[in-house]
Amino acid sequence: MLFHSSVRKELARSFGATLVVLATVVMTITLIRTLGQATRGNFDPADVMLVMGYAVLADMPTILALSLFIAIIASVSRMYRDSEMAIWFASGIGLARFVRPVLRMSWPVLVVVALLLLFVWPWGNRSSLELRERYQQRSDLSRVAPGVFQTSADGRRVFFVERETADGTSARNVFILASGERGESLTSARSGRLESQGEGRYLVLERGQRNDWLASSGERTLSRFEGYRVLASENAARSAENQPPRVVGTWELVGRPTPRNQGELTWRFGLLLGSANLLLVGIGLSATNPRRASNWNLLFALLAFGVYYNLINLSQAWVAGERLSMGTALFALHGTVFVLALLLLWWRDHAAVAPWWRKTAS
Repeated sequence: MLFHSSVRKELARSFGATLVVLATVVMTITLIRTLGQATRGNFDPADVMLVMGYAVLADMPTILALSLFIAIIASVSRMYRDSEMAIWFASGIGLARFVRPVLRMSWPVLVVVALLLLFVWPWGNRSSLELRERYQQRSDLSRVAPGVFQTSADGRRVFFVERETADGTSARNVFILASGERGESLTSARSGRLESQGEGRYLVLERGQRNDWLASSGERTLSRFEGYRVLASENAARSAENQPPRVVGTWELVGRPTPRNQGELTWRFGLLLGSANLLLVGIGLSATNPRRASNWNLLFALLAFGVYYNLINLSQAWVAGERLSMGTALFALHGTVFVLALLLLWWRDHAAVAPWWRKTAS
């Protein structure tokens, strides 16, 4: 049918262009944020592109849903501006008839969103967390680049080494500035190496000196040493119960129905249901008057998307805080939006045929 094919082609072109633009913007912002985190020592700078890829994959369901929503608004609004909608209305095709071609074009995108939410989202978050934890579990000395001042993970120590060996376990001309509540200490040594013993890793310094300053009395002490050994880090394994729900697989969340896990499931299923509801909302909000110079429907649509997305996040917090059950939160929020979208479509169709004030006057 000419109507269905033309609408689907229009939506596909608009969706492709919108997806490219949004993906480019998100990738740029993610790259800037990832570089900032790498400079603060959150993960290995060599893994910047990998971490950015995981972050973009995690944001892809939202990007796809927003791209589809904007494509519907832009396509149908263009039909209004070019008076194509007047031709369809004159042919007996109302705004509600757009639901079928929109769904036929959008269902593959919704399937991809579902797969990303249920499987790729936890995998990407888990992989990114493993990279960060693996880098954080390395000692502070092993994360120091030669010739660069580096702050420790807790922010209390500053390291500087002149050069290091290829394996990263030994360094020459080590400088360590440590600060705490009791005072500061400045330690320098000709060489340093890492040694593992049990669950801990120890930093062994050789041929150096340590200058201590006590904040309470202002006393300074200078000590020299041939060998100095200090605990650098401990290997702490994260248990399954302490893992954040966003890194846990969907079926594991279903098998462990704790409030936090149900809150995560509420967000995943909620975003999927929200993507489907936004199709109806987009058709209803795209109606505009071609004689009007300004067109605010896209701005209102983006505002509606932002409010809806924040409500999905709020429902997750309510379920995790045991203020609502998972079923109640999903039904109350998305059922209400679905009913409002149907009412908006009904009102747009009847207003296009005969406004309500004319019916009342007659």
